[in-house]
Amino acid sequence: MTNSKSKFLHPSHFERYLPQEEMLETKKKQSNLVIGLPKEASENEHRVCLVPDAVGLLVQNGHRVLIETNAGKEANFSDFEYSDAGGEIIKNHDEIFKADIIVKVSPLNLDEINCLKSRQTVFSKLEIPNQNKEYFKRLTEKKTTAIANEFIKDQAGSFPVVQSISEIAGNYSIIIASDYLSNAKFGQGILLGGVPGINPAEVVILGAGTAGENAARAALGLGAFVKVFDISISRLRKLQTKLNNKIYTSVFQPSILRKSLKTADVVIGAIRSNECKAPHIVSEEIVKEMKAGSIIIDLSIDNGGCFETSELRTHKDPVFIKHNVTHYCVPNICSRIPQTSSIALSNFLTPLLIKIGEEGGVNNLIKKDFGLRNGVYLYNGKVVKQFISNQFNMPFQNIDLLFDTLPG
Repeated sequence: MTNSKSKFLHPSHFERYLPQEEMLETKKKQSNLVIGLPKEASENEHRVCLVPDAVGLLVQNGHRVLIETNAGKEANFSDFEYSDAGGEIIKNHDEIFKADIIVKVSPLNLDEINCLKSRQTVFSKLEIPNQNKEYFKRLTEKKTTAIANEFIKDQAGSFPVVQSISEIAGNYSIIIASDYLSNAKFGQGILLGGVPGINPAEVVILGAGTAGENAARAALGLGAFVKVFDISISRLRKLQTKLNNKIYTSVFQPSILRKSLKTADVVIGAIRSNECKAPHIVSEEIVKEMKAGSIIIDLSIDNGGCFETSELRTHKDPVFIKHNVTHYCVPNICSRIPQTSSIALSNFLTPLLIKIGEEGGVNNLIKKDFGLRNGVYLYNGKVVKQFISNQFNMPFQNIDLLFDTLPG
């Protein structure tokens, strides 16, 4: 009797049936990467790009992963977990930056850029509102290929990192808003969802994208009265279908928006710009008309904020009161829930790194994969994003025209 297990072949067995030239091509393409995972330098960043399970998968695929000691500590991942997964724990901070590929959450600071060798690849956030010309100048001198995680597209043309983080941020923004709203010092001392005989709080959400959708779902789940504004009727219609709830929706009609903000207890700003700055949807004049003790959560602060009164804050000093309205404007809001956010980042980066290895290196995949190419803002030290060139007065080169310089 035939063994049933013989019907299921390990992937490597299929190589036996490939023509010899195809086998040679497959082996030629495969590249073993050295990936560096440094400890985040910012006190306000508690996430890590790769979790231990991801490191184990990368090692199984033939790659080396160098992890700076305590890189995952703030997200409750120990050095032992990384070591047990096959990662190499490195105590020397500078040594991490000698890897072929550096993966970080926050952009490199100038000291970290100094640690780079020539022609490395760096995956991180860009955070364009927080950058200056010196940042780009130093990276160009190192001939760095810099890739912004938030600009990478998937096959459907969406931004998977932004979508994943926005889901978390949208949900969590309502928890934060509820906490401050119930606080007598910063809010009105009221419960977001109300109770029988007492009206629920009114939550206004600006933007019907992923963050806005998840904020609306969380607010409805707590029993709040929800209004959502967006520039697109189509997005508002899709939102109502997804939520299966006839919530109040409107396009950005100035008079209607102003009236809604006057009665709002919580306002969530979830406007996203795909490149530079988010537009200021709410002026300071309108903020002055809002209720005393109402709460603004500006999820767009990563892109400059969508309230004219927004000011960049940190997790140590997250809120300020202006015109009797409490503002929460922390750019890396997901860092407050670091393990969940780290897993989300890791779920995206791990298969991408494996694919880079399979294609024989970053350059080969950039050449083939439009989605990854969209994330590149510096290629071998050349500025390949027009908005960076315009904002910082730096020479621009079209990345498509640079392909002739890529290795074959």
